[in-house]
Amino acid sequence: MTEIYRVACAAGFSGDRTDVAKPLVDELLKQGGPSCLIFESLAERTLALAQLERSQHPDLGYEPLLKEMLEPVLADCLNGGVPIVGNFGAANPEGAAKLITTIAKQKGFPSIRIAIVKGDDVSSKEFRAQLEGFLSVEDQALLAQSKLVSANVYLGAREIADALSAGAQVVVTGRVADPALTVGPLMAHFKKDWADWDFLGAATMAGHLLECGAQVTGGYFADPGIKDVPHIAQLGFPIVEFNSQGVICVTKPPATGGLVNRMTVTEQLLYELHDPAQYLTPDVVADITHAQIADLGQDRVIVSGVEGHQKPSHLKANICIDGGWLAEAEISYAGFHAQERAQLAAKIIRERLHDLEIRVDYIGSSSVFLSDSGEGPQFKSQARFEDIRMRIATAHSDRSQALRVCREVTALYTCGPAGGGGVRTSIKPRLNTLVCLIPQECIHASYEFFKG
Repeated sequence: MTEIYRVACAAGFSGDRTDVAKPLVDELLKQGGPSCLIFESLAERTLALAQLERSQHPDLGYEPLLKEMLEPVLADCLNGGVPIVGNFGAANPEGAAKLITTIAKQKGFPSIRIAIVKGDDVSSKEFRAQLEGFLSVEDQALLAQSKLVSANVYLGAREIADALSAGAQVVVTGRVADPALTVGPLMAHFKKDWADWDFLGAATMAGHLLECGAQVTGGYFADPGIKDVPHIAQLGFPIVEFNSQGVICVTKPPATGGLVNRMTVTEQLLYELHDPAQYLTPDVVADITHAQIADLGQDRVIVSGVEGHQKPSHLKANICIDGGWLAEAEISYAGFHAQERAQLAAKIIRERLHDLEIRVDYIGSSSVFLSDSGEGPQFKSQARFEDIRMRIATAHSDRSQALRVCREVTALYTCGPAGGGGVRTSIKPRLNTLVCLIPQECIHASYEFFKG
């Protein structure tokens, strides 16, 4: 009988639910056999925001919900031999490891083995000149005139696998490719060659199915009356069962809401996949053009036939630079002529702030389909818009200039038009993102055990 390795995902982004890990761990322990719990909590800009936080608070910069995520399950995982892998280290993996050590000691585990994956941060002064050489001429100019906030390359799974093979009970990473959180445990367990492209391709797509959490178990899939999802308020998060032949079975804990069927799995399989024949990751180029999906019923779906090709020569890097300030202000108009009054308010703001680039959105009517210039479709029927929520926004390098939007919208309370209310304003730092490719040989990743 082919041995099964189970990987459960308890987070799909930073800010995800924190009460979902316990049912996953309970199911892993109930089923027995080798398994791993992963947390995927980094989006493209999450890491840059974490870098900003660490610059203000040096002890922070890791996943802000880390304690709430791990505290309910850490003891069960340690007692049950279920390793935990997460990119919840963000901009401060050492800080995350320190917190996990504290939680473990409180739970009666004074000697927990935590490994930290290093090498994704390429923002050092020593690497700066080399980094600039990988950018386009236009982006080089932007970087030269801006403050660098963060620069991180997407690492692969090898260091995660090596750390687990060396006995790590928890592996903390910063920026790794999302599927790497799954590929690492699978490679550590099955001990496959790093040139076994088909196995790596299948492991990568297993990670891709898991990486967004409840998206594959019905969350993002739900559309009432068209794609109904049972008990959606109590969604179960996904578990992948994987064997040495690269066959994937997607499921979830049985006593949870949501669903796993051919459609949920197909949607997630294709999610963010620009080319089904060439899904580029640091470890392999995955290919799903010959993949087969079989619905077994009872929230179990098999995916087989995934192939892989030699890994890319370069790694993707995200470079975040200071983008000045983003100011936003909203005001509502309701009742008769709400549309006309909202449009007059926008006209007033544009005239008074004619020297700023202004974006206007009419939330709930045309905001979703507006262009970046703020020029959207025309209103068709006054009857449809008995209330209008208008948003005014601008971006500026000078905070005081951006703040003018907030002040002018607030002034609409009494300066008209009639009936405006519910003003909300905010101003916050803005980040701009540059992207480049860095040759793999320029990146030196490693892992080390935390000595806290």
